[in-house]
Amino acid sequence: MSDNLEISRRRLLGTVGAAGATGLALGAAGGAAGHAVLGDGDGGGPALATVGSARVPFRGAHQAGIVQPAQARGHLVAFDLAPGAGRKEAVALMRRWSAAAEPLMAGEPAGSADSGVAGDAGPCSLTITFGFGASFFDRTGLVARRPQQLEPLPVFSSDQLDPKRSGGDLWVQVGADDALVAFHALRTLQREAGAAARVRWQMNGFNRSPGATAHPRTARNLMGQIDGTGNPKPTDPGFDGHVFVAPGGAQPWMTGGSYAVVRRIRMLLDDWEKLRLKDQEAVIGRRKSDGAPLTGGTETTEPDLDKLGPDDRPVIPADAHARISAPEQNGGATMLRRPFSYHDGIGPDGTPDAGLLFVCWQADPRKGFVPVQRKLDRGDALSPFIRHESSALFAVPGGPADGEYVGQRLLEA
Repeated sequence: MSDNLEISRRRLLGTVGAAGATGLALGAAGGAAGHAVLGDGDGGGPALATVGSARVPFRGAHQAGIVQPAQARGHLVAFDLAPGAGRKEAVALMRRWSAAAEPLMAGEPAGSADSGVAGDAGPCSLTITFGFGASFFDRTGLVARRPQQLEPLPVFSSDQLDPKRSGGDLWVQVGADDALVAFHALRTLQREAGAAARVRWQMNGFNRSPGATAHPRTARNLMGQIDGTGNPKPTDPGFDGHVFVAPGGAQPWMTGGSYAVVRRIRMLLDDWEKLRLKDQEAVIGRRKSDGAPLTGGTETTEPDLDKLGPDDRPVIPADAHARISAPEQNGGATMLRRPFSYHDGIGPDGTPDAGLLFVCWQADPRKGFVPVQRKLDRGDALSPFIRHESSALFAVPGGPADGEYVGQRLLEA
């Protein structure tokens, strides 16, 4: 069967509505641009479900996988360039990766050698995002083009980092609402790396599946807490300024790009689950049932950080996570969190290796992640129940224009 015949079976059906929030596809301007596809009577079988048909554009002002809702499945993988590989090999690699990512995100085969693993599925909100670590610029002789925003993150007292699962020359983030589609993309990119790069580390994550709730809801993490209530939204004033690099910077190739901080945060669930509900809520500063602040209201009600209880103590404790991480407590520091949960099995001692693959996006990590994490490091009530086990920082360039591959403005300027 030819690729063209397979593709002809996919027809536009409509726009994904707000009720399918995890299936929304946000284009370069942040608008909804979901597409659905349908068998057209040529024997191609039944129409794809809405979840399967949602498509995210590959090209635009920003790369995909930043403003889109986090998908049900995710893979984070870092590569190191092979010994002896440099700028020439990096150019060829980014060309291959971009040439593969574009059809994959459209729900199409990635060339004639495609494995067919995802052949029965549509795009499933697949996003593929590429970034460069600080070491990439040394390896490719592009040190003069390394942004200052890529300076090493500070050391935090809660860090117990594994260097083998930290850093990396290159980074790829894959997300999709179907596990086979996500795996297929990951496997294709790993194969296309060829002899130019080798995997340094890989992490696999998940979120709630689209349609699992009657209407879109903020996800819960593995502690059972609603996680992400205060995330900035693309419609918020100043959103782009907080998340994306504006034109006119010292490194023009980063215009429209963002910086991704990636942290593997293990949750000490045995200790956490021993706490009474009241104590868990005091640690977070929000009700566990609905995510509302302890000062009352609903999930989206602004916490009243000045409100005192009958004992004349703050209703939201001074060391509550919600208080310490609030932008108004950190000089307005803002970042867009887009995490996945993970579970990597049960250890010999019976404790789960589970937690959060924390990914946050900002125009400058020195003004986003760093000040917030410094504040948390000095007295967050949540700290005894988590452990930061890996860390990385990547420059993620803007999206490719027509005819470009990702990173071309860096590598060929």
